[in-house]
Amino acid sequence: MTTTAVPVTSARRRGVAAIRVRQAVSRILITLARSIAIFVPVFLVATFVTFALRSLSGLSPARIQLGEEATPEAIARVEAHWGLNRPFLVQYWDWFTGILHGRLGTSWTNGADISTLIGLGLGVSLSVATFALIIGVTVGFTLGTVAALRSTTWIDRAITGFVTVISVMPAFVVGIVLVAVFAVGLHLFPSAGYIPAEQGIGPWLAHITLPAIALSFDVVADVARQLRTSLIAAYRENYVTGAVVRGLSPRRIFFGHVLRNGIGPALATLGLKFPALVGASVVTEWIFGLQGFGRFANDSAQAGDVPAVQGVLVVSIVLVVAFNLIVNLMLARVTPASQRGV
Repeated sequence: MTTTAVPVTSARRRGVAAIRVRQAVSRILITLARSIAIFVPVFLVATFVTFALRSLSGLSPARIQLGEEATPEAIARVEAHWGLNRPFLVQYWDWFTGILHGRLGTSWTNGADISTLIGLGLGVSLSVATFALIIGVTVGFTLGTVAALRSTTWIDRAITGFVTVISVMPAFVVGIVLVAVFAVGLHLFPSAGYIPAEQGIGPWLAHITLPAIALSFDVVADVARQLRTSLIAAYRENYVTGAVVRGLSPRRIFFGHVLRNGIGPALATLGLKFPALVGASVVTEWIFGLQGFGRFANDSAQAGDVPAVQGVLVVSIVLVVAFNLIVNLMLARVTPASQRGV
C-alpha cells in the first residue's frame, strides 16, 4: 500500500508542477499580448507626431545649406532634392517604412546616415545607462530591504536620510565631485573619454564607472523608497500572518511571500528609469567627455538638423516601449502571488 502511494504522490506533484508552469506561461503570454496591443498604437501615434514636428518647426535643409540669403528658386530646388515638395502623408509613409527597415534618414548638416550616427553614440550611452541601472538596482534593493527589515530603528532612519540626500543631488554635481576625488585626486579612474568593450573589459569599465555612479543616485533613491514602503505594507497583510501561524521560517516568509508581493512597485519604477538615464545623460556626457546619445541629440537640435532629431525621438520611443515591455513581463512572472490573493 505504501509502495503504491509513492508513485501516486509523485505523479500528483508532477501534475501540479505542470499546471503551475502552464499558468505562468499563460500569464506571460497574456501580458505580452496586452502590452503589444497598447504599445503598437502608441508607437504609431508617437512617430506621426514626431514626423509632424518638422512641418511645425518651419526648418528647411535649404536654410542650413544655403544660408538665410538663399533665393526662392534655390530653396525649392534643395527641398525638391530632399523630397519635401511631396504631400505630407506621402513623406510620412516613406519615412515610417524606412524606420521599419532600420533607416532613420540622412542628416541635413553633413549628409551622413542618421542610423550610423545614432548607433555610435547609443553604444556609449547604453553602456553607461546599463551600468548605472545595475548599480542603482543593486544598491537600491539592498538599502530598501534592510530599511524594511529594520523598520523604525536607527538603521531605517539612517538609510531614509541617506536616500533623501542623494535624491536631491543633481547628476552633474555628483559627476564633478567624482572627477575631482577619484580621477584627479586619487587617480583611480580616468577623468574623461570612452573605450569600447571590444578593446578590453577592464578599460571599458574604468571609463564608464564614474559617469554610471553619477547617474545611479536617482535610481538608488527611487528603488529604495519604493521597495521599503512596499515591503512594510506587505508584512502587514493577512497572508504573512497566516504564514507565521503555519510555522514558516522568517527567511521563507520574506522570499516566498513578502518580497514577491512587495517588489512590484519597485520594478514598475524601473519602467521609465532606463530610457530616462539614456536621454538625460547629456550633461554627464559633457563632464566626462563622452560622445554619447544625449550629446548627439543636443548637437542635432542646436544645428536644426530635423531628421537627426526625429531619429533621436524614434530611438527614445523604442527604448521606452521595449523596456516597459520587459518590465511588464517581469511583473507578470515575479509577482503572481498578489494576483492570486495568497
